Amino acid sequence: MTRIGLLDSGLGLLGTADALLHLAPHADLILAMDPDFTPYGSLSPEALEARALNSAAVLAEWEPDAIVIACNTASVQALEAVRARYEPEIPVIGTVPAVKMAAGTGQDFAIWATPATTGSAYQQNLIDTFAAEVAVSKVACPGLAEAINEADLVTIDAAIDAALNQMEPGVETIVLGCTHYGLVADRIMAARAGAITLFDSPIPVAKQTLRRIGVEAHGVGPNQPDTGMVIATFASGRLIRLPQSLAAYPAGRRLLTRERAVARTP
Repeated sequence: MTRIGLLDSGLGLLGTADALLHLAPHADLILAMDPDFTPYGSLSPEALEARALNSAAVLAEWEPDAIVIACNTASVQALEAVRARYEPEIPVIGTVPAVKMAAGTGQDFAIWATPATTGSAYQQNLIDTFAAEVAVSKVACPGLAEAINEADLVTIDAAIDAALNQMEPGVETIVLGCTHYGLVADRIMAARAGAITLFDSPIPVAKQTLRRIGVEAHGVGPNQPDTGMVIATFASGRLIRLPQSLAAYPAGRRLLTRERAVARTP
């Protein structure tokens, strides 16, 4: 049985969890959120690294086949520390915004991210490395990730409108530079009349995770029964049930149907 742990400050890990259950529907998942310390972008690098290591330790108790840092900010600040602690015994996979994929289209695009990520050298390096031949607009989205954590749809829609208003005229491609934002991809699409192309990270990260552990990625079929479950969820180390606020999002609704009925320890 395949078992994969995911960590993030909040609901941003849901997109990657949903992608993993789509590509490997037999896999069991353990989720470690950290609501006591969200948003991660407000923490010092040292504090963020400590929080990521704390969540990784919670996941490691379940002896997972891999740990996924399903957060852009945490991947920047803590990926190497978590890898140093657990690899090679447990592969650790980080999350990178889909800048390379978007640049491959040859079209100008915008990157939506948290204020901390928008101003980071990390994001600028991605742009310089993979998108030097196109124009890239950096769009900060203050409060959007926090509103997604709270399932505050009014604030979510206001933040989406504010981000769209920052985009250059004619730009119709958006890279989602925060894992939370994919949960409201449908609302982003609906907010802009006309075609918008979104590039997000969950499917590429899920595929990379499965490659690292030697599991073939494909959907439900005769040899891939739909048996995988969310077997445990943690909030800053506390065992919890999945919050019902997940029902506000398509990926959240799917995960709620895959939660194990009775929680247990490793």
